[in-house]
Amino acid sequence: MKPQLINATPSRRSVLKGLTAGGALAVGGFPGFLQAQSSEPIKLGFQLHRTGIGAAYGRWYERTTQAALKVLNEAGGINGRPVEVIFEDDGTDPKRGSEVVEKLASQHGCDAIFGPLFSHVVIGSAPRAGELKVPYLVCSEGFHVASGMLNRWTLQPGITDVRAQVTAMAPWVTQTLGKKVTMVFPDYAFGHDHRDFFTAAVEAQGGEVIAQLAIPPTETSFTRYFPRIPAETEVLYHVMVGPAVLTFVKELGEFYGSGEKPQIFGFIDSLEAVDLASPGLEFLEGTHFWEGQCRTQQPDATEAEIAYRAAVGVDASGASVADPKDISTYSHMFSCWETLFILKAGMEAAGYQSTADRQKLVEAIEAMTTMSAGTEHPQGDKRFNGKTHQVFGHQFISRVEGGKLIRVHTTSLEDGMYDDMVDYTTQSF
Repeated sequence: MKPQLINATPSRRSVLKGLTAGGALAVGGFPGFLQAQSSEPIKLGFQLHRTGIGAAYGRWYERTTQAALKVLNEAGGINGRPVEVIFEDDGTDPKRGSEVVEKLASQHGCDAIFGPLFSHVVIGSAPRAGELKVPYLVCSEGFHVASGMLNRWTLQPGITDVRAQVTAMAPWVTQTLGKKVTMVFPDYAFGHDHRDFFTAAVEAQGGEVIAQLAIPPTETSFTRYFPRIPAETEVLYHVMVGPAVLTFVKELGEFYGSGEKPQIFGFIDSLEAVDLASPGLEFLEGTHFWEGQCRTQQPDATEAEIAYRAAVGVDASGASVADPKDISTYSHMFSCWETLFILKAGMEAAGYQSTADRQKLVEAIEAMTTMSAGTEHPQGDKRFNGKTHQVFGHQFISRVEGGKLIRVHTTSLEDGMYDDMVDYTTQSF
């Protein structure tokens, strides 16, 4: 029997109740702004992919952050002070990203900066944040933070990295779908993380990656790549990003047609902001996807997750409540919400007053460990590693059933753990 989806829309009263209940970092009970030592707003900069190949994500990252900011300020802000978020577009471009960091830190005087997703932009921007000595909290998934290639001012406390994701899921993929894998991935840092770490994770399970297809992120048609998929492939693993993702999936379906095809396991990145009911995607029925947070509201959704979904304006199918054709980037955008509340917790623990306390803020976040599921962490409980500046969370594997993503497996926190490669806390500021 297929699980039934929850379709009821929560009332305003239940939403407000959910937004003030539960979680280790509950926002209720803050003093009024006038009781703070300073009534000046805390200014946070948001490095936004408003344009460029990350624009679909950027639109929902901005919307999610605005929703979180509203909840935070209605509950008293941070240390009794109102919070302002200044958004600057980086064009999903590394060079502009560095310039945006400079502008937010130097021109706007932001206390901290957060928000970038695309790994090449993070890698191009983080060095400038380190030079300016401004806390830089990325909402990305690359292994760049935990690898040690960045700096002590850069942290990723709101979303897991690719290495943890694929390490956690490889056992299920190889045991359930098959052991001979062909990978299709974008040819830049994010895709290379998938290539390297999923290959290693599959081999650790006794499987083998028999082909790797690296595709330039600017590619607009993919048909010339598909004949390179070996006939003996048991699992086709795909993770594509950018505005051409719908074309990629449609052309993949046309390539296989109604004939035999391997088991297909995709990262939802290949279909973020894309309606599963789009013409040409029928062949995805029965295939599987990784999700960072389940787009389709599941029967056991928590009160906090339902309240979060309502606050950001997303219905039970993952679309905007204002426009059913506007599909959210639900698997990633929670990172903005959670990172804002992590900044709140860090600033309160550090007794943050001004930019002179930026180092104290980083040290306070480094001291965090367990993050409990709840209002501030609607995706689920997490564990933060202060040495590597990386958080670990649950991963979800969903199956397409009737055009909906139905969760079939949830990993544990331990499933994604790996040995530390850096200890940022030993580095100087």
